[in-house]
Amino acid sequence: MRTNNLTVLLFLICLIVATPLSAKEIKVNYRLKWLFNTSVAGDIYADAKGYFTQAGLSVDVKEGSPEKNAINELELNYADFGVASADQVIRALDKGAKIVVIAQLFQVNPMQWIYRADQPEIKTLADLKGRNIGITFGGNDETVMNTLLAAAGIAKDEVTITGVRFDFTPFFKRKVDVWPVYRNSQGVILKDKLGKEGEKVYFFNPADFGVNFVANSVVTSEATVKNNPDTVEKFLSALLKGWEAAMDPANEDFTLKAVKKRDTGTNDEIMRQQLIATRELIKPSAAVKIGTIDIAAWKQTESIMLLEKQIKKPVNIETRLIQIK
Repeated sequence: MRTNNLTVLLFLICLIVATPLSAKEIKVNYRLKWLFNTSVAGDIYADAKGYFTQAGLSVDVKEGSPEKNAINELELNYADFGVASADQVIRALDKGAKIVVIAQLFQVNPMQWIYRADQPEIKTLADLKGRNIGITFGGNDETVMNTLLAAAGIAKDEVTITGVRFDFTPFFKRKVDVWPVYRNSQGVILKDKLGKEGEKVYFFNPADFGVNFVANSVVTSEATVKNNPDTVEKFLSALLKGWEAAMDPANEDFTLKAVKKRDTGTNDEIMRQQLIATRELIKPSAAVKIGTIDIAAWKQTESIMLLEKQIKKPVNIETRLIQIK
């Protein structure tokens, strides 16, 4: 009996030793920009469906926060891949970071403004005159609004600018007319809340007026692309496969269930509406391939940041955009 056990043990040892390294899963750390919610449905879907595992990867998908910044973690080798907005990328490059963009997730920036439909619709930028506009001082919305006002030739004294934070009370009390929101998160919540009060809303999207400020994209280090191109290709292929599936209405039920496991605090119907809104931003038309990098929009974003003196010098962002096939 002992002989048989010893034979089995030796066989298992030989099997383990003989297993090629390529057959073992490669560990990867992936840091998101923010918390788990429908804005990262594709990331959650790829993990839940096992797409990373099928690609030979063991991916730890981690929530982000102001303290857990993807770019910082890339530079410290705490993360292999991450999600960052264009302004984060460009600021980091201005400071000498060795990072590259390998996919653009949002084709339309979710950062927009909401206002009540009983107010005149903003059909042209000139319609901003006389409005009380909320902005987050130091945020992307301030940069974008400054650009819009300059493009329209609207002087600062022709509008009222009010600094806002996470408390929506000034908007509900009509102290601020036009309020900055992420279209697929707070935008859905505010629209639902006002709808229950019999009030309809409009959304003001800067992209409709020629300002395309790029939002969340997938980033990694120059070293990773150079030294581990196979890992980069496998990771991105599995990730974008997850995003394509998550944005397909046919997979809505599975997508919502997967997100719900990570985001237990959001109402089911709100979450469904947020997913619909996210779908329109990630894949605005069937012809759009998720992950496509909009080079012109990136260059415009850099130009806006230069004009607003958010960076000291051009970073030539087009040289840091790598469209993985």
